[in-house]
Amino acid sequence: MDQSVPFDSIMVVGAGAWGTALANLVARNGVETRLWAREADVVCAIEQERQNSIFLPGVALDARLKATADLSAVAEADAVLLVVPAQFNRAIFGELRHFAEETTPVALCAKGIETESGLLMTEVLAEVWPEARPAVLSGPSFAIDVARGLPTAVTLACGDAALGAHWAASLGAPHFRPYLSHDLIGAELGGAVKNVLAIAAGVADGRGLGESARAAVIARGFAEFQRLGVALGAEAQTMAGLSGLGDLILTASSEKSRNMSLGVALGRGAALRAIMQDRNSVAEGVATAPAIVALAEKAGVETPIINAVAALLAGEKTVDELIKELLARPLTTETV
Repeated sequence: MDQSVPFDSIMVVGAGAWGTALANLVARNGVETRLWAREADVVCAIEQERQNSIFLPGVALDARLKATADLSAVAEADAVLLVVPAQFNRAIFGELRHFAEETTPVALCAKGIETESGLLMTEVLAEVWPEARPAVLSGPSFAIDVARGLPTAVTLACGDAALGAHWAASLGAPHFRPYLSHDLIGAELGGAVKNVLAIAAGVADGRGLGESARAAVIARGFAEFQRLGVALGAEAQTMAGLSGLGDLILTASSEKSRNMSLGVALGRGAALRAIMQDRNSVAEGVATAPAIVALAEKAGVETPIINAVAALLAGEKTVDELIKELLARPLTTETV
């Protein structure tokens, strides 16, 4: 693989925990880095206190990292890391296109599917900003682990190998290893589906069903992901890799995951609205669940666990009703 050089400058759009961790990583690699935040208090905290006290408290940020609330600053960047929740990507793409170079490389970091259209983020980008050159960054990576310099490996999917090498050189560090792939569909789909399955795993934990039940949810949920992935054109190697199985294992096994912790709360009887009101971060699986159900129905793929999560989030059935239904499904072979 061509060992390329980093981009000279990168703008990270979205100053949540993950966006801040990625911006800090890139800045420490010597890349000129701007981090865009919509919230003025976040920009102020980063510039004056050198930390994002709202979304990533306790992490000292590199002095070379600059924060801004001005999206037009993207005009000065060679590339963009897009790290806003999936349901806001379409609007942000439209804004960025007004200021950025037409063929700007854009690495998509949101793990979700657009609810209204059922499109993956690369497909939304192609509709709104077709000249942009897409990549997908996905994999098992908690923001706090990356920010603290703990070992992390992710998938970096890009259809252009040379462009992928640029991204790898910009992001790669002794503790952060991006593995290149050309399978954008597999990388995107894995990041979206695992959030929904993490909610299911959390419900199992919160309901006190035991670790064996959680393992079954993860394994059978992965089978649903594989069936859907094959139908949509994802590659088996990607689904079994970091952005598929790897990310699912992490997200469905730790309450540090926003989606799993939400599932735990649901399993304990909390109302979805109350859970969401107590948070300042987005659990992507909530919006993604019905979109994946629609995708699966269109593809003719059976996804009972994902369907159950969507029904629970919509308030259509209770946890106990859904557990009973899943356990009453006809016995069959494991490969179905």
